[in-house]
Amino acid sequence: MQEPWTTEKLTAALRQHFGHAAFREGQLETIRQVLAGDDVVLVMPTGSGKSLCYQLTAVLMPGVTIVVSPLIALMKDQVDGLESKGIAATFINSSLTAGEMMQRLNSVRSGRFKLVYVAPERFRNQRFREALQACELSLLTIDEAHCISQWGHDFRPDYLNLKSVAGEFPAARILAVTATATPAVRDDITVQLGMDGIVRPAPAVIVTGFARPNLYLKVSRCATHKQKLARLNAVVKEYGCGIVYCATRKMVERVASMLAESGVKALIYHGAMTDSNRSEAQNRFMTEPSPVVVATNAFGMGVDRGDLNFVVHWDIPGSLEAYYQEVGRAGRQGQPAWCELLFNYADVRTQQFFLDGANPSESDIHQLWQAIQRSCMAQGEVTCTQQEWAGQADIKNTMSVGSVMAMMERAGLIEREIQPGNRSFTVRLTPDADFAGLAHQLQGMEKKRERDQHKLTLLLRFVDSMSCRHAFVLDYFGERIERGGCGGCDRCGEPGSQSSAKPPTEEQWIVVQKALSCVARMGGRFGARRVAAVLRGEKDEAIERHQLHELSTYALLADWQVKDLMALLAMLQGAGCLEQTADLYRMISLTSKGREVMYRRVDIKLCWPAETTGGGRPRAGGKAARQGSAPAAAQLTAGGEALCEQLRDWTRGKAAALGVPAFHVLNRKTIEAIAAARPEDFSALQEVKGMGPVKVQRFGRAILDIVAKHN
Repeated sequence: MQEPWTTEKLTAALRQHFGHAAFREGQLETIRQVLAGDDVVLVMPTGSGKSLCYQLTAVLMPGVTIVVSPLIALMKDQVDGLESKGIAATFINSSLTAGEMMQRLNSVRSGRFKLVYVAPERFRNQRFREALQACELSLLTIDEAHCISQWGHDFRPDYLNLKSVAGEFPAARILAVTATATPAVRDDITVQLGMDGIVRPAPAVIVTGFARPNLYLKVSRCATHKQKLARLNAVVKEYGCGIVYCATRKMVERVASMLAESGVKALIYHGAMTDSNRSEAQNRFMTEPSPVVVATNAFGMGVDRGDLNFVVHWDIPGSLEAYYQEVGRAGRQGQPAWCELLFNYADVRTQQFFLDGANPSESDIHQLWQAIQRSCMAQGEVTCTQQEWAGQADIKNTMSVGSVMAMMERAGLIEREIQPGNRSFTVRLTPDADFAGLAHQLQGMEKKRERDQHKLTLLLRFVDSMSCRHAFVLDYFGERIERGGCGGCDRCGEPGSQSSAKPPTEEQWIVVQKALSCVARMGGRFGARRVAAVLRGEKDEAIERHQLHELSTYALLADWQVKDLMALLAMLQGAGCLEQTADLYRMISLTSKGREVMYRRVDIKLCWPAETTGGGRPRAGGKAARQGSAPAAAQLTAGGEALCEQLRDWTRGKAAALGVPAFHVLNRKTIEAIAAARPEDFSALQEVKGMGPVKVQRFGRAILDIVAKHN
């Protein structure tokens, strides 16, 4: 009988095989539980040493440990590290030739390896499962175990096959490992792996905590790619080595190109690259002195560089779990690291596209099923790219094809082989395939869509939140901390923020009041882009339909560009004056603080939008400057100046009586336009720019009386 593994014996084994003097939090407890014969669900932050838990356990157990891992690059990186320590390990994946595959399968049968890394798709292969049956499987490790849960942020259907694998090897222990699992995801992992206390005993659940106080979390609102690039260049210059995450392959290449134009030669990494090119990028990132890599979320799992000093999100990820997992790749050894999300609401459309692709509509499911039936009944076995299948089924979102086929495969309607390299699927109908077999999955599809939509909404709430960002994240993962100034996020005191935020100048105050007043007048029913259009004085069908051109705030900032107005509104939201709804409509409204600022009852410090001048106007070269129009005041006669002055006096008095800012009654340009036009009746007054029917009705009689005295 095996003697109990004491702390002393395990520490000695740790030193012998990995050269470490002591365990990190959670490692010793996890290893001891598995060696004692228990299944374990381990939740441990990225960079805290999850891999060692199953690697050392594998060395100490008899037989072989299978490690299910979602990424080829991760497999190679970990196998290389283990081999350098003299531990027999290998991987089996699509990067191998047929000869290499056969050789490694024979070595697995003979028990040569202690650890074998595979992707979840590998368990579809009958030869691989036969090789497993021939060896002693002691431990089944599921890395990134949240992928097995439809509640998780990165659900992968092939992980669901692992329950049957576990059933084939009842004597093998299960270790499910993840860095990002809420309580609901942890519960679902145990159910999906059959560790529900019925088939297998309930597992030990070990959660070491989610806090990463060494990470500085910041969200920067960027109205343009130019602003994003400026922030990114500043971070690269300051911190050197890091990862820039983009949502799509196309954006990866675009951002890398923009960085190159700025003098930064970045590596790129995304799923459309060949296996050899991805491996080369991975190796260069691990070996070059201070690399920057621009990548999709396919990059980073298992990357262990102690000097990875920053993570920048060029686009928003799809969930708070994905965000926290990705920023967690910086500062892995506890050193301070900078994590900045460059937020533009337009980027949400990309994540919505991904969400729709992962949760196809019932009509898309029916249409693809009909297309598969037509093709396979005519030809038997059909190979098409994802794009070609989408065309046959008249599906707009090509991502839906993969999602629907995975559903059909799980329901036993089709047999499918995923061809490497070009996103092709070879599909065969199963005997007696019946669409009714999808009924159960169709019932759950709408709930999954709601969950995924909720995750995206929560991420938008994180962006907008005025509270501590670390507290927000930890609350989400079910970990409570004392709220207060953490000093590690832009909400609790950004380094250098006091030097960049300054009280507004008098001209800037007027701009702020105009912008806030426009938001107030629009009643929280519109998004920032529509508010900017009203302030700019644009005309379109929606503005006329909602009668927004009749608002007193219409065209108050006509000499601003829309992109600058968007930056202005983002600045005011960042200062707590505005808030946005957390849904995808993103309607903005005043906060209680914003109302006080609008009336200038409280002081405020602002970081004025970089693309405007210090006085608050657009830089020279904008639309107004190019038109070369002279201000109306310069065209006034001396009598016109006197009329302006009297109109200003009346405006200030009326505003005081109404309790509103003066420009709510008449702004400077409207006063000058009235003085230049000298209208004699209501009809003529309504033709003056800035005077709509509402203003004429409320103030017309008084204005015409003032003008009449000067005619």
